[in-house]
Amino acid sequence: MKKLLCAALLLTYLNVIAQQAHNTISGYVRESVSAELLTGVNIYLPKLKTGTVTNTYGFYSITLTSTDSVEMIFSYVGYSTVSKKLKPAGNTELNIELQPSILLNEVTVSAESAEKQSQAVQMSNVRVQISQVKSLPALLGEKDILKVLQLMPGVQKGMEGSSGIYVRGGGPDQNLIILDDAIVYNASHLFGFFSLFNGDALKSVELTKGGFPARYGGRLSSVLDINMKDGNKEEWHGEGGIGLISSRMTVEGPLKKDKSSLLVSGRRTYADLVMKPIMKAAGEENTGYYFYDLNAKVNYDFGRKNKLYLSGYFGNDKFYVKQKGTDVIENAGFRWSNATATMRWNHLFNSRLFSNTSVVYSNYTFAIYDKYKVPGEGKDYYAEYHSGISDYTIKYDLDFIPDPKHTIKAGIITISHRFTPYAYVEFDALNHLDLSNSSSTAGQESGLYVEDTWQPAGNLKINGGLRLSHFIAKKSTYFFPEPRLSVAWRLSSNLAVKASYSEMNQYIHLLSNTGGSLPTDLWVPTTDRVKPQHSKQIAAGIAKDLDKPVLALSAEVYYKSMGNVIGYKEGATFMQLNDVSSSSTVSWEDNVTSGKAWAYGAEFLLQKKTGRLTGWIGYTISKTEMQLDSVNFGKKFFARYDRRHDISLVAIYELSRRITVSGTWVYGSGNAVTLPLSEYDIKPHMPRPAYNPETGNYSTTVLNYGQRNNFRMGAYHRLDAGIQFHKQKRHYERIWEISVYNVYNRKNPFYYYPENIIVNGKTTGILKQVSLFPVIPSFTYSIKF
Repeated sequence: MKKLLCAALLLTYLNVIAQQAHNTISGYVRESVSAELLTGVNIYLPKLKTGTVTNTYGFYSITLTSTDSVEMIFSYVGYSTVSKKLKPAGNTELNIELQPSILLNEVTVSAESAEKQSQAVQMSNVRVQISQVKSLPALLGEKDILKVLQLMPGVQKGMEGSSGIYVRGGGPDQNLIILDDAIVYNASHLFGFFSLFNGDALKSVELTKGGFPARYGGRLSSVLDINMKDGNKEEWHGEGGIGLISSRMTVEGPLKKDKSSLLVSGRRTYADLVMKPIMKAAGEENTGYYFYDLNAKVNYDFGRKNKLYLSGYFGNDKFYVKQKGTDVIENAGFRWSNATATMRWNHLFNSRLFSNTSVVYSNYTFAIYDKYKVPGEGKDYYAEYHSGISDYTIKYDLDFIPDPKHTIKAGIITISHRFTPYAYVEFDALNHLDLSNSSSTAGQESGLYVEDTWQPAGNLKINGGLRLSHFIAKKSTYFFPEPRLSVAWRLSSNLAVKASYSEMNQYIHLLSNTGGSLPTDLWVPTTDRVKPQHSKQIAAGIAKDLDKPVLALSAEVYYKSMGNVIGYKEGATFMQLNDVSSSSTVSWEDNVTSGKAWAYGAEFLLQKKTGRLTGWIGYTISKTEMQLDSVNFGKKFFARYDRRHDISLVAIYELSRRITVSGTWVYGSGNAVTLPLSEYDIKPHMPRPAYNPETGNYSTTVLNYGQRNNFRMGAYHRLDAGIQFHKQKRHYERIWEISVYNVYNRKNPFYYYPENIIVNGKTTGILKQVSLFPVIPSFTYSIKF
C-alpha cells in the first residue's frame, strides 16, 4: 500500500508540473510503410545543441523555453533522415513517418542517419539491427539474435554452438532477458544451440552491459530488452522460410486500418518427421527431437492518448525415445517449455507525461519422464521429475520530459514468484509402489525507481537514479538501495568521455553443474540460508564518431565485484534431489555453497552502420575469478568461461540490389576446464575400492584432479560466410541464401578426456579432444509478400 501511495503522489506531482510548462513539441515516430512505431529514434535540435530519443512506444517530447523557430532532425539507422522547421506556439503535435532507405542511388542517406554515440549519456550499450541479424551467416541457416550478440565485445559464448551469453564475467542467470516486459528464464532451443527468438517477429533488441539505468533491476550482469513488432496497420504482409532443420512463417496486417493490427509468427523443426520413416525402415528405436515456438501480438490505437497491446510467446522442446516390442512398450524423454503473456496500456496524460501499465505472466518448466508397460501382465511403471518457475507481474512506468535538459523516468514493479525446484512422482504396479514428493516455495520481488537524464551544460549529460529493491522470502525480508550514475562529457562535437557506477541485487539463482544454461538447471529463490547476489560495477571509456567514413569507435574499461554468488558443492548435482529416500531430509539448500567473484577488462568496438559496407570489429581482454567456500578448498579459481582474449570481425556488403555477401571471423583464447592431473591405484590392503565420481562406480583407480579449472582448452577460431540472392517478383520477393559454417573446417575443442594407450609395452596417458561441428553448408529459401 505504501508503494502504491508513493506512486500516486509522484504521478500527481509530475502532472502538476507538466501542466505549468508551455511550448512543447511531441508526437510519435512511425515507419511510413507499416505504421510501426519506432524505438530509439534520434531527435536533434542543432541550434540548441540538444535533443531526445523516442521511447519504447515511439513517443517523444521536447519543451522549449522560447518561441524562436527551430530545426528538428529525425534520424534512425536504416531510414532516411527527416528535417522539420517550425515555430513553437503552445503545445504542438508533430507526428513523423520515416521512409526505409534504399542505398542504390534512389535515396542518399546523410551521415546524420547514424546514431551519434558521443551525444548519448548511456555507455556499455548495444543495439542490434534486425536487418543485420538476417544478413549474417548462421549455423544450419537459423538466424539467431543471441549468436549475433556473442560477436560484440564484452559478450562471450559458452560451448561450441551454444546460444547462451556470458556478459562481463557473469553467469547465464545474471542476464535479465525481457520479451515485451515478460521475463524469459530459458532462452534456448535444441539444448542451447539456438535461441527461442524468431527474428521475423522482432522490432528492437537492446543489450545493456553496465551503467544500468535505475529502471532495470533484478540481475547483476546485463539486461537484454527485446520488443516484438506491433504488426502492419496499413496492409497485410508476410514472410517465411524453409531451412535445413526448420521452417518459419510470419503474417501481419490490419484488423482495422490505422487503428488495430495483428502479428502471428511461428517456427518448427522437422528433423523428427524426416528421420521417422528412415528409422522405422531400419527397425531401430524411434528417437526424435523437435521444437516449436509461436509469437502473437495484437494492438489497438484508441487515439493519441491511449493504446493497448496484447502479446504472447509459447514454445516447447521435446526429446523422446519410444520402443514398442512384444515384451515391453517404453516411452521416455525430457521436455521443457516457455510461455509468456503481456498486456500493456499506454496513456498520454499530456504532451510531456507518458505512462505505461503492464500486467505480465511468465512460466518455465522442465521435466524428465519414463514410462513402460508389459502387455497383458499389468506391469506398469511411471516416473517423472520436473522443476520450474512461474511469475505474475504488475508494472507501472512514467516518462516525464519537463524541458530539453531533463528526462525523468519513474516507476514501480512487483513480481510474485512461484518456484518448484523439484517434484518427483513414481508409480510401480509390480512392486506396489506409489510415491510422490515435491518442493515449492514463493517469493515476492518489488522495485521502486526514479531516474533523471540531465544536461546541466551543453557538453555535459548525467543520468542519475536510485532503485529500491525488496524481496520477501518464506522466513526473511531483504531491502537494498541501488544507486546508479552515468556521466558523459563531450570534448568536441564527435568525441566524449564517459563513466558509470551501478549497484545491483539479484534474488533468484540458477544452479548449474555445467556453467552453461541447460534445461536441467534449477531456478531457486533467495531464502534465509541463501542470500541475494549483489554487485558493484564501475566503467569508464571514450566514444568517437567519425564523419568520413561514417564510423563509431568506443573503448571501455570496467571492474565488477560480485558477492553471494552460489554454486553446487563438490560432487552435488540436481539429480540427487529426486532420490525419494533422502528428498524429505535433503533440500537443494543443503547442496549449494556461496562465495565471491571478480571480473575486469577492456573492450574496443569499431562499427560502421551505414553504406553498402556495414559491420564491426570488436576486441575484449578480460579476466574473471571466483571463490566459493566449499569448492577448490576455498581458494580462488578461474571461472569456466574466463577468456583472456576475444576478437570478432563482421562484414556485410551489398554487391548490388540483388546480391548481399557477408562473413564473420571469431577468435577466443581457451576456456578453463577441470582435468585430472594424475591417477593411481589403491593399495590391496585398503578395505574397499574408491568411489569414482566420473563413472558413478567403485574402482581401484583414483583420479587426482588438483585445482578447479586447472587446464586451458585450445584457442577457438572460426570463419563463416554467406551470400543472399534477392529477386523481386510481381507479388513477392524471393531470397535464396547459401551459407557455410566453419569454412576452413577448424577442429575446435568441445571437450577433452584422458585415455591410456600402450606404447612399446608401456602404458602412457594421453589427452584426447572431441570437436563438434566441421564445415557445414546450409541452404535457405525465403519469401516476403
